[in-house]
Parts: sequence; C-alpha cells; structure tokens
Amino acid sequence: MTHRQSESTQSGRSASRDGIPSLDAAGFEASVLQAHGPIAVEFMSYSCAQCGAMEPVLQQVAETLRSREPIFRVNVAVELDLASTYEIEGTPTLIMFSEGREVGRSEGPDPDAATVMEAVTAPFGLQ
Repeated sequence: MTHRQSESTQSGRSASRDGIPSLDAAGFEASVLQAHGPIAVEFMSYSCAQCGAMEPVLQQVAETLRSREPIFRVNVAVELDLASTYEIEGTPTLIMFSEGREVGRSEGPDPDAATVMEAVTAPFGLQ
C-alpha cells in the first residue's frame, strides 16, 4: 500500500495516511451533502500528475484549516457517478460546499499554497 492509498471504513470514508479522507458516494452524501458549514472536496485521480503536484500544498492547507473547514477527496476514476454529477472535466478540481450546495469551484493545478488557501476559504470568508 502506498502513502496515497487508503483503507476502507464502513462509513463511506476511507482512512487516509496523508490526513485527507477519501469519500465514496455514501460517504459524500453523509460528509458533504448532509453536513453543515464549509467543506472543500478535491476531485482527483491518483494517476493525475497535476494532482500529485498539488498534493503537498493541499496537505498544508488541510492542516492549517483542520478546525475550521474539513477537506475531503473523491477519486474520479472510482466514483464515476459523482464525477458526472459535478461535471468534473479535469483534475484536480476543488469544489467548496456549504449546507450541501456548491458555493465555489477552482479547476486545474495551482500548487501555490496561498492560491489554494484562497480558493478553499474565500467562499466562506475564512481568510
């Protein structure tokens, strides 16, 4: 198992060694659509070079925001229905949710911590 792979749990979430939980469709429903407050979701693929380049930056942002905004991951190569529902045309794509609704989106690689932090916090005024 690599550092990017995870172990499945029964909640629809996968425990992740890198600190950003992966979600399947059931976990997405419970952790994103039925949740309150700000949530960011990275739609990605482990075979995506740009996703790999953004990984350390996203880890840094997730650590900084841990108590204010959860960040989750959806592997679009596995969760095809979620990718289709949210019209994911390229990876990585960050979508910000509040009260189960999309409130912001950032598409494409931008491995600068300040830019990623702005993308995931601006829709919520968390700067």
